[in-house]
This record gives sequence, structure tokens and C-alpha cells, in this order.
Amino acid sequence: MTVRVKICGITDEAALKAAVSAGASYLGFVFFEKSPRHLTLEKAAMLAAQVPSEVVKVALTVNADDATLDPLVEALKPDILQLHGAEPPERLTEMRERYGLTLMKAIPIGGPEDLDAVAVYQNAADLLLFDAKPPKSMAGALPGGNGLVFDWSLIAGHRPDTPWMLSGGLDADNVGEAIRMTGAQAVDVSSGVESAPGKKDPERIKAFCKAALGVAAG
Repeated sequence: MTVRVKICGITDEAALKAAVSAGASYLGFVFFEKSPRHLTLEKAAMLAAQVPSEVVKVALTVNADDATLDPLVEALKPDILQLHGAEPPERLTEMRERYGLTLMKAIPIGGPEDLDAVAVYQNAADLLLFDAKPPKSMAGALPGGNGLVFDWSLIAGHRPDTPWMLSGGLDADNVGEAIRMTGAQAVDVSSGVESAPGKKDPERIKAFCKAALGVAAG
């Protein structure tokens, strides 16, 4: 079993180097002003230049229009656009035609009914990201990166036709169990490797990658 790791919300060189050194396959860069992990285009371009060619660059956006995406794609030159908003399938089709990039659509999961979105997006997205849905009582919650865990049994044994990745409250202590329960072949972490919102901890990145990749080795 091969497990791939995505470290999302990279904001500095130390985190980038730690993630690459620890064996991460994907690096995520956030372009959403409400997030503590939001990057300027200048900072994104500087960091992108240091990403090895074998590591996949992912640009996370939320309901972004073309005027926002055009300079972002030029600055970061991402391999994947990660869509964390309410983008309909038709919007994904437009983005694929305009940018020719792999598209990852986040599917927030709070209950079994949320899995209905898989059928909606499986032909529009190249990848799905199962993430925790913030409860309505959580005022001001971000679309992702809130450190929330959802009930993994909801997707245990779930095998959509579209490749998928698991996210939502993962850290070095629970990622092994999450992988074993769901059969996830790719995992995504942000707040679970931070010492403070938006501040990645190189040691936590190392521990997370070791735990996730250790499941594969085992």
C-alpha cells in the first residue's frame, strides 16, 4: 500500500524544506484572505521556485473568479487547483478548459447525506478531498484547516471512481488509524502540523509524514 502526504498551508521556507525532506508528495499553498495561511502572489512565487520538480504544487482557492486565478496561476505555476468553495461542476469545466490543470474538489463531510456530492463532482473533478464540515454553530469557520475530525466510518470502504484524499483534523497521533479505517491512499494535513494558526512546525511535519508513511511501510 502506498500512501502519499500533502502538507497544506505552506507559508515559509522552513516548512517547505521540512515537508520535502520528510517525504511529502504534495505542497499546498493557500490563496484565501480570511485564512492565516494566505499568501501574496510575490511570496507564493518565491516559495514555488524552491519546490523540487517531483513534488506537486497545489493552489487552494475558494470560489475564485478568473481575474483572481489568472495571476495566481502565473505566479505559482501550480500542478493542481484545489477548490474549497461552492464551485458547481460547470465552473470546474470552465477552469479545466481555461487552465488545463488537474482539479481537486473538497467535499465537506458531516453526515452520510454529504456523500451525495461525490456523484455530483466525480465527472467534473480529477481528485476529491474528503474534509470535515464545520458545524453551523462554529461561527467564522474556514472552509478547511479548522482542525476538525469527521466520522471516518462514513467513508470506510467507500470507493468512488474518482481518486480521493482524506483531510480533517489529522495529526501524527491519529493519521495511522485514519488510514487503516478508511483505506485512504493520500492524506492532507494543515493545522495538525502547526504550533499556531498559520505557523508550521518542522518537527510536527516530520512526525506526521513518518506516521503516515509508516503505515504504508507496515
